Amino acid sequence: MKTRAIRLYGADDLRLEEFELPPIKDDEILVRIVSDSLCMSTYKLLKQGKKHKRCPQNVDTNPIIIGHEFAGDIVQVGKKWSNEFRPGEKFAQQPALNYKGSLASPGYSYEFCGGSASYCIMPAEVMELGCLLHYDGDAYFDASLGEPMSCIIGGYNSMYHTNMSDYRHSMGIKEGGNVLILGGAGPMGLGAIEYPLVGGNRPAKLVVADIDQGRLSRAEYIISPEKASSYGVALQYVNLKDAADQRTLLMDLTEGHGYDDVFVYAPVRPLAELGDSVLAFDGCLNFFAGPTDKNFQASMNLYNCHYGSTHIIGSTGGNTDDLKEALRLSAARKIRPSVMVSHICGLDAVADVTARLPEIHAGKILSYPQIDLPLTALSDFRALAPQDPLFARLDASCQTHDGLWNAQAERILLTHFGVE
Repeated sequence: MKTRAIRLYGADDLRLEEFELPPIKDDEILVRIVSDSLCMSTYKLLKQGKKHKRCPQNVDTNPIIIGHEFAGDIVQVGKKWSNEFRPGEKFAQQPALNYKGSLASPGYSYEFCGGSASYCIMPAEVMELGCLLHYDGDAYFDASLGEPMSCIIGGYNSMYHTNMSDYRHSMGIKEGGNVLILGGAGPMGLGAIEYPLVGGNRPAKLVVADIDQGRLSRAEYIISPEKASSYGVALQYVNLKDAADQRTLLMDLTEGHGYDDVFVYAPVRPLAELGDSVLAFDGCLNFFAGPTDKNFQASMNLYNCHYGSTHIIGSTGGNTDDLKEALRLSAARKIRPSVMVSHICGLDAVADVTARLPEIHAGKILSYPQIDLPLTALSDFRALAPQDPLFARLDASCQTHDGLWNAQAERILLTHFGVE
């Protein structure tokens, strides 16, 4: 079986290549990848190469396939799994394996398994750990975005508060408390805004702070305060860019109480320190955004840590239960992973786009490995429509879904390119 894939040979060395996959073993499964969303974590892998903790040291001679947020169809099933999976069914997958203490993960570590490929082979450990999931949704991209949504859900599930009478931790954000999302108008932040309205513990107040008014305005359009109010949550968007005193501004929004739960969604030292400074008693700060600098540091107020019982955690990724919850909520239309999507592209664009992710300032970019298509913003569909009827149809579909990518648009795209 031939595949086309984006392979990493080392730091700053990505190549689009066609090569032969080996026959699958009895404990492996061959899959066709239909959608794969691009992640800043892959950019970090690209920049670090062998220095990345998940990258094999022989990557220069045995390159790995990148991409870990992927979904598609099962093509061939090894004997070991023939009673559990069947050719032709759709799949979703959880790349965070943690298999026998190994950091190996699809999209980071495997020669024949990654999402930026037309076909790949799922190794035995994926199935052994229950990380290959049956999926019957009507859109492949929802399954792809289930992975980043599971990271968001995992972040919420990682939060904790302490009952000082018995020192037991109450997991999750504080029910009826104040939540602050710093750097929250980006793609992952949008998912983090919508999730607490419908899943887990529900806050009374949710404040989303950013310095990009364009992003804030789009976020407010997609997830309005009125919608949040219908779930009993007071949602407020705040631009901190020109605030003379950011801490006072944020504290005033809680009448001086502070925030029971704070998420830092950008790896910026002043932002982390700002989050620490507005924590309420027993407040929990989640440094969610992973930095590329291994020596990244910020100051925390140890006086408040001691007397105010504040605490800091970091979360990365989600577990399989988080992914299952993401897929369940998406299937029930309670969350819309598409709020994160700003661009689409084909496999031919992935290497260049991955290398330029920080400068593109995009939301989530969906790639479709079965097709070739330049990086295209959803907001550009209308301008492209007069030259290409495909974009006229895509624009019409998105406009009927609040400007968001959707299952109908995905079907239009795949049908246009003959992907069934």
